[in-house]
Amino acid sequence: MTLAGKRIFITGGSRGIGLAIALRAAKDGAQIAIAAKTADPHPKLPGTIFTAAIEIEAAGGQALPIQCDIRDENQIAAAVEKAAAEFGGIDILINNASAINLTNTENTPAKRFDLMMGVNTRGTFLTSQACLPYLKKSAQEGRNPHILMLSPPLSMKGKWFKPHLAYTMAKYGMSMCVLGLADELKRDGIGVNALWPRTAIDTAALAMIPGVDTDFCRTPEIISDSAYIIL
Repeated sequence: MTLAGKRIFITGGSRGIGLAIALRAAKDGAQIAIAAKTADPHPKLPGTIFTAAIEIEAAGGQALPIQCDIRDENQIAAAVEKAAAEFGGIDILINNASAINLTNTENTPAKRFDLMMGVNTRGTFLTSQACLPYLKKSAQEGRNPHILMLSPPLSMKGKWFKPHLAYTMAKYGMSMCVLGLADELKRDGIGVNALWPRTAIDTAALAMIPGVDTDFCRTPEIISDSAYIIL
């Protein structure tokens, strides 16, 4: 089992879970395009696409840092095209980029609602769409292409919606992409799966949310190990 030679496009991989997955793949010598917004250091969050690329190269992979806001379909198309041109194609898409805001309905501003829907649901759909021609070609070449979403299992129980309705809706949009694409792309030989932890994961983004205790969270590496097995 190895990801050696695999051409991977990952969204939001400049830090946290995305970077952990990229570093695990890099150990096998994978080629990894990091498509994320952070090109300049963030005052509160660690890591940029360039520091991520350095870590990936140090781990044994080939890195391509691409600044990309996945709310913009033109930036998505350009980023995917750039990665495919650099690597000669794309075998794996990891839809990791996600916006989080754990507020109830009354305390969720429209701006935050739009951000989560734009990044989580819309961004996942459009990035998957942009990668499809390359993933289909990968299947034709027998390279076992795959799409992986970092999204939860769908459960229509009120307890999952009650605490943070807008966030749950946005993440479930990603999960619905999994269900739809899995059946839609089955005949094309493209695998589609979701990965979601049973417990919270200690990331910089989560630590920024007031009231969240990360002392009992697991590390991003548990997700990267699971993603490696799936891919």
